[in-house]
Amino acid sequence: MKPTLPPLLAFTALLLLGTIWGATILLSKHVVATGHSGLGLTFWQMLFGALALSILGWLRKSPLPMSAKDFQFYLIVAVVGTAIPNSFSYTVAGHLPAGLIAIGIATVPMFALLIALGMRSESPQPSRLLGILLGGSAMALLLGPDASLPDVSMTFWLLLALIPPLCYAIEANYLAHATPVTMTPMNALRGSSIVGVFILGPIVLATDTGVNIYTSWTSIEWGLLLNSVLHILTYGAYIWLVGRTGAVFASQVAYIVTLSAIFLGMWWLSESHHTFVWLALVLMLMGLALVQPKKAEEA
Repeated sequence: MKPTLPPLLAFTALLLLGTIWGATILLSKHVVATGHSGLGLTFWQMLFGALALSILGWLRKSPLPMSAKDFQFYLIVAVVGTAIPNSFSYTVAGHLPAGLIAIGIATVPMFALLIALGMRSESPQPSRLLGILLGGSAMALLLGPDASLPDVSMTFWLLLALIPPLCYAIEANYLAHATPVTMTPMNALRGSSIVGVFILGPIVLATDTGVNIYTSWTSIEWGLLLNSVLHILTYGAYIWLVGRTGAVFASQVAYIVTLSAIFLGMWWLSESHHTFVWLALVLMLMGLALVQPKKAEEA
């Protein structure tokens, strides 16, 4: 796949996308500041997304594929790609600094490679295995004895913070092998959002974890709406960038997301980090570089 964007525009788009994506981590921390349930917040995020994408689909006269195979696809993407990871992301956001969450998210390609190796859809390569080892070493620095966490209780929350990247890695492998040939990225997000609403609705009611937005809106409610909008925009922008620069170049957004969340957290939330956190970040970025797909694999 040959790039179709001028280099300066491509790098600008990558930087802007990664920065916005990283900022959503801080926005999530603000949204959960009042103790709202992750399940309830995820329900509203999926509902906002379903409504917005349905309106967009109607305006573009783009019908949503609704075969049994399509519905199965929406169901799996809704549960594994949004409902579970977003609920856990909102939950841990109230207990961890944005920087630590960002380092955890950088494990997505490492989990994805491990799963692909297990499925034998990827062949083992020494450099990429070394990348996984470096990523594991980074997490060991954060989780091990005498680690750099401000509070020992954060160990539990940091482990939970690895559930979303694991889900995203499972989703990535599923998308690579099971996406219907006629499915567009926007229809995938639209269909999974609609299905997710019907899945999470009863669960939220049964567990009494709903979030009441029928009140005077504060920055919390507006933050939730903004986070929902940014979720759609960043997903769409990433697909757009892949189509115009290739998957290898676009995958570098992971670096920007991690770094922007860390430095925005230091600037906006006055977070500070132990030396071990910075060392873990270096190891994670080195590991991320090694597990990236080679250009030859992009064809």
